[in-house]
Amino acid sequence: MRRTPDAAYDEIFAVRSYTSEILKGSRQVPRHKDISLAVGWLSCLLGIAACDAGDHAAAHIWCADAERRSQEARHPELAGWAVLTRSMIAFYQGQPRQSVLLASKGREATAMGTAVHAKLAAQEMRAAAMAGDVSHTETARRYATKALVRLAPGSRETGAFSITPAEEPPYTATSLLLLGQFQESVSATNRVLQTHYQYEARKRGEQPSGYARALLILGLAHAGSGNLDEAVSAGHAALAGKRPAWPTLALAGKLDRALERDFANAQQAEEYRVRYLEASHRLQLLAPTGE
Repeated sequence: MRRTPDAAYDEIFAVRSYTSEILKGSRQVPRHKDISLAVGWLSCLLGIAACDAGDHAAAHIWCADAERRSQEARHPELAGWAVLTRSMIAFYQGQPRQSVLLASKGREATAMGTAVHAKLAAQEMRAAAMAGDVSHTETARRYATKALVRLAPGSRETGAFSITPAEEPPYTATSLLLLGQFQESVSATNRVLQTHYQYEARKRGEQPSGYARALLILGLAHAGSGNLDEAVSAGHAALAGKRPAWPTLALAGKLDRALERDFANAQQAEEYRVRYLEASHRLQLLAPTGE
C-alpha cells in the first residue's frame, strides 16, 4: 500500500529517533561512524518526504543534516542525494538558476558511475531548460547520457536512491517541453510511460509519484500542441491517486494555468480545474504561485 507523504515522514522520523538514541550510546569509533551515516541517510529520506508533503523548511533542515553527516563520514553520495532534493525544490518553486547551481555543485562533488551523479546531471539539464538556456541544456543532456552509460553494474533501479537505466536521461521529456518542443516531448513521455512507469504501476498495484508527474508532463505537452482532450485526459489520470505529492501538485497547477490560458471557457478545462482544486485541498496546501 502506498504511503502518503505525511505518513511516510512520521514512520521515517520514528526510525531516525530510535537510531539517534543508539548513536548516543555508541562509544566505539567505527560503530559510531556507521550509525551516524545511517542517521544521515534517514535524514535524507526525511528531506524527500518533507518535500513531497510541501514542507520545504523542514526539507532543507533535514538535507543540511544529511550533508553534514556526509562530510563527517567522507561519503559524498549521501550529500549528493540531499543536494538533489534541494535542487528539485528550487526547480518546482520556479527558481531554475538556483536549481542549476545546486545540481552542478552536487554533480561535481560525486563520482561518475554512481546513480546520484547521473541523476544530478539530468536535473541540471532540466533546470537549464527551465531557464531557457538551450546551449547548457544540450551540454547537460550529452553529459547525462554519458553518465547513464557509465553507471556501475548493480546500480539500484528502484527506491528513493535509484535511477532506471534508459536510452535517454531522466527528465528529457520535461526538458523538451520547457524548450517548447511539444511533439518531441509527447513522444519522449510516451516512451517513458510505456517502458517504465506503467509496468511499475502494474507490478506494485499502485500509482508511483513519478508516474503521475510523467502523465502531467504529457498533459502539458499535449496542451502546448493544442490537443485539449488529450491534455485533460492525462491530467485526470495523474490526479487519480488519493494524495498527490507536492511536486505532482505543482505540475498539476501548471497544467491548470496552461488550460486556462489556451482553452478559456472550455468545459473540459473547467472540469479539470475542479479535480485539481480537490487534490489541492487533499494535500492541505494550495500549489505555490509562479511554479
